[in-house]
This record gives sequence, C-alpha cells and structure tokens, in this order.
Amino acid sequence: MAQLSDDCFAFGGPMMSVDEAVAIIAARVTPVQDVETVALGEADGRVLANSISAPLPLPPFTNSAVDGYAVFSGDLAQGKEQAFPVTGRVQAGSSANQAIKHGHAMRIFTGAPMPDGADTVFMQEDVRLDEGGKVVLPAGLRPGANVRPAGEDIPVGRSALAAGQRLRPQDIALAAAFGLTQLKVTRRIRVAVFSTGNELVSPGTPRAAAQLFDSNRFMLMAMLVRLGCEVSDLGIVSDDRASLAQGLRKVAGTHDLILTTGGVSTGEEDHVKASVESVGSLVLWRMAIKPGRPVAMGIIAGTPFIGLPGNPVASFVTFVHVVRPTVLALAGASQQHPVPMPVRAAFAYNKKIARREYVRVNLRKGDDGELEAVKFPREGAGLLSSLVDTDGLVELGEAITQVEPGQMVGFLAYASLL
Repeated sequence: MAQLSDDCFAFGGPMMSVDEAVAIIAARVTPVQDVETVALGEADGRVLANSISAPLPLPPFTNSAVDGYAVFSGDLAQGKEQAFPVTGRVQAGSSANQAIKHGHAMRIFTGAPMPDGADTVFMQEDVRLDEGGKVVLPAGLRPGANVRPAGEDIPVGRSALAAGQRLRPQDIALAAAFGLTQLKVTRRIRVAVFSTGNELVSPGTPRAAAQLFDSNRFMLMAMLVRLGCEVSDLGIVSDDRASLAQGLRKVAGTHDLILTTGGVSTGEEDHVKASVESVGSLVLWRMAIKPGRPVAMGIIAGTPFIGLPGNPVASFVTFVHVVRPTVLALAGASQQHPVPMPVRAAFAYNKKIARREYVRVNLRKGDDGELEAVKFPREGAGLLSSLVDTDGLVELGEAITQVEPGQMVGFLAYASLL
C-alpha cells in the first residue's frame, strides 16, 4: 500500500486554488511500486511501468505505399511519358523473385516489399497499358514517390512508449506492431468507496419517504473503473462518528486510497472530519472551486483519504480535479491536464474573483457555423439532469468575474475528463 506521513498534506492558510491542490498531490503522493504483466488485450487504460524502445524499425522493410508499378527512377525519361514492359508481380506478404531489370516495371501492391533495384512507384490510377501490354508512365513523378522506407515511421532503438503513460488503443497498436504480446504495467490502484448519510439507501432496497437512493457512490465507482482502479464498494455508512471511524480504520491498511461522498461540510450532522481526525489526521481543504468547495483530504494509517461533497455535480467536479490526479499520482502516471477547447459563450454569467468555476453547457453551432456554449438553464449542484443533459463544462479561471455573450471561453468535454 502507498504510505504517507501524517503531515504530508498539512497545509493551512487561505483557501487553496485548484492548481495548488493538484501540485501538492503530484509532489507528495508516492506511487505504488507493484508491477504486473498483462496481455496486450488487457492493457488499455493501464499505466506503463517501463519505457519501450523500438526493437525493430517501422515499417520493418521498404515497401510500396500504393497499388501500382515499381521502377528505377534512373530509367525514366525527362519531360515525357514512357512505356515500360512489365516483368514480375509482387503482392503484400511476398517478395519479388528477382531484382527489377533496367528499363522494366514490376507490378506491385500496397504493403509489398520493394524489389531490389526499384525506388519509385507509379499509382495504377496514373498509368495506362498500351496495346502491346506495356505500362505507359507519365512524366514528372519525383524519384522515391509512393515508397515507404524502412524505419520511416519509427527507427530501431528510438523511444516509443514512455513509462508512466496511460495506455490508449493506439499505444497498444504500436506495441503489437513491435511484435510484443505482453506489457509491464503498474498494478491497479485499490480504492475503497463509501457514502455517508442516514438519508441514503442503496438502489434495490426499501426507501423511506424521507430518503434518497444513493447515486454518487455508483457514479464515483464508474469513474474510478474508467481510471483503471480496483474498487471496493463499502456501501453506505451511517452518520455517526463511531461507525465512520470504524469503517475508515478497517480499510486503511488494505487500500491505496479511501474515497467518501457526503458529510464533509461543517454542519452538526456532518461527521466525516471528526471521524477522520479520530483515526488519523485531516486537513479540510477550502478549495476555491465551484461547485465543490467542501473537500476533505487526510491520512489514515498512511493511506490517503479524500472526502467529496454530497451534491452530485460538486462530487463530479471535485473528483475530476482532486481524485483523478491523486489516482494518477499513485499509479505513477504522468499528469495530463485536460486542455479546454475555445468556444463562444452564448450566455451571460457573473462570478467571484479568485475562484475557479465550472458551468454546465451544451455545444451547438451558431448561425455563422461557429461552435458556441449554451448554459444549462437551471442552477444547483444537486441537479443530476445538469450532468446528463449537457456535453461538458466551461472552465472560468480565477481572474474572470464576468462572461458576456460572444466572449471566448474554454470548454471541457466530459469525455476528456476521465
């Protein structure tokens, strides 16, 4: 398990910015050291444990980029078309039986190895056959055209995949192109998740009139799975300090991260802070973010603890900006901060200075064809529909106090946040 000292997050002072919080996480969390070997088909989303250099050039041999006719460029006449007899045929997956003869062409197909002596390929669409069966080649083709040299993509020995990157389908394709069948990856981060609140019941169980079905826990678990985590569902813990403390103490030594939702405000019935302090240490982060200001983080027996707000939108936003970088840091992954896409605002908005805010929006094309962001019509961090019925978030930085229609803003698609 990842072990942290009790004071490694002990930061007080004024409300912390989002960037400060992320920087602290990246600098202070120690990655897990356990490595496992997985098949290529199971490597998507995992964090590569060691860098990979190209064991062979890509492509491994010089080949034709098109279907056509291979020739030696030195045989081509300048400024006029020329007819060559066709000798031989090379298909993908086979090699030419002989070198090309001077003044001759050889039929070749995409991906087939270039025959010895040939260095240029004419596309079949650009040539014609005369009555005698010769191929008539047009003038003006540059030497080396339509040929993919060995190592053109990646030369042998070049660094191709870096340790710490989360593997994507295209990364797995590259590993397969090298002939690899397995990859060494960091083991999955083990995260214990539970909700707090007497007002919550799990779906599928009886619900009293004053109770709600727990939705946050399932959202957070789904987000963790998308990050490649191994998730332990601890259900709902009742709102009392003893039960919370017992639940936290039980999972601290067997997980890399403890994640809760609800109970982190300062109300009389919000017991997470006191429960964490009874079994470990906690700093209540006053993050300058909306939605989601009440976020708690601490250490329990060396295991990081994060307590997210109970409102679903606040829980979603703070997961993206606190939990996601923590999981990546624990996995030894390079921190990849989503880059907002510039779009035009189709709404007016006022906000406080020195606080980062996220506005739920849909994208649409304006009358002039430009993309613009349309604000969800209702406010409130408790509106699940505002996450379901929108395309993403507009990020408003700390220095912004007002948005006017037509102003350029930064848009983050939900798909880019996980």
